[in-house]
Amino acid sequence: MPGKGWFNLEAASGVIPDTQFFEGESAFSFLGLTRTQRLYGFAGCLVVGFVLSIIGSSFLFLGWLSSFAILFAIGTLISLAGTGFLIGFSTQLKLMFKPVRIVATIVFLAMIGLIFVGAFVIKINFLCLIFVILEYLAYTWYTLSYIPYARTAVLKFFGM
Repeated sequence: MPGKGWFNLEAASGVIPDTQFFEGESAFSFLGLTRTQRLYGFAGCLVVGFVLSIIGSSFLFLGWLSSFAILFAIGTLISLAGTGFLIGFSTQLKLMFKPVRIVATIVFLAMIGLIFVGAFVIKINFLCLIFVILEYLAYTWYTLSYIPYARTAVLKFFGM
C-alpha cells in the first residue's frame, strides 16, 4: 500500500515540509548579495560540483580510484555548499536532520564515506560505482522531500 514505511514520512506526518528559501540570513550575507546573485552563486556551485563529480566519475572508469574519490567528494561538497547561498549552512543542517529527511541524509553521507573506503581501502571499482549510484539515489530522495508530495508521486509512479 502506498504511503507506508520510512519511504513516505511526509505523508505520515501530514505536514508539508517547510521550504521557505531566502528567508533569514544566508551563509554569505556578509557579502551583501542580492537574491539574484545568491541564485547565481547557488547555480554556480551546483554546476562546478556537478562538473567535478563527472570528471571524478570518468577517473573511476579509467581505474584511477584516488583521483575519483577526491574529485567526486569535492564536487559533492561544493554542490552542498551552494545551498549556503540560498538558506545558510546552519539552516541547511537543521533541515537535513529533520525526521522527513534523516534516512536519506544518513545514507547520502554514509555513501560519501564508503566511496573513500571503496577507493582507498578495498580498491574495487565496481563497489565504488555502486556507492555512487546509491549516493545519487539518496540525494534524489532527499531532494524530493523539499517538494510537497513529490515522494508520494514517485512511489505511486513505481507502484509502491
